[in-house]
Amino acid sequence: MRIRITALALAAVGALLAAAPAEAAHQSGLHIGLVQFDSPGKDTRSNASLNAEWVNIHNNSTSAVQLKGYKLKDNTGYTYTFGSYRIGAGKTVKVRTGKGKNVPGTVYWNRGSYVWNNTGDKARLVTPSGSLRDSCSWGKTRNGQQNCH
Repeated sequence: MRIRITALALAAVGALLAAAPAEAAHQSGLHIGLVQFDSPGKDTRSNASLNAEWVNIHNNSTSAVQLKGYKLKDNTGYTYTFGSYRIGAGKTVKVRTGKGKNVPGTVYWNRGSYVWNNTGDKARLVTPSGSLRDSCSWGKTRNGQQNCH
């Protein structure tokens, strides 16, 4: 019985250690956070409704990151490309679908139509060199949000 408990304990510790690097990699640096893919209320295509659809990108590292050239993409190929935008350590930037003036913490895609599909889609954060940095998928949910942590 003692050997069995030890073997089970070792297996559990091994599984935890094996999972740790993958979790740590996702937890550090830039990643997609909360996504509001279904604008609350009726989809009227008004600028207010378009701006109620958004994606948060979070910098979970200990230093600022320049986002110039990073891309946010959906499944159909709609692409937002960041201009010069510095995201501080531990900070979040919200990418809103509609039109507006970029301010610290919020940038605007400046579209006149919705990007994210309410029944399922995938947001991808792509580096300037074309590498996938993070992604988040969802299906239809009651609140129209997906927490991607």
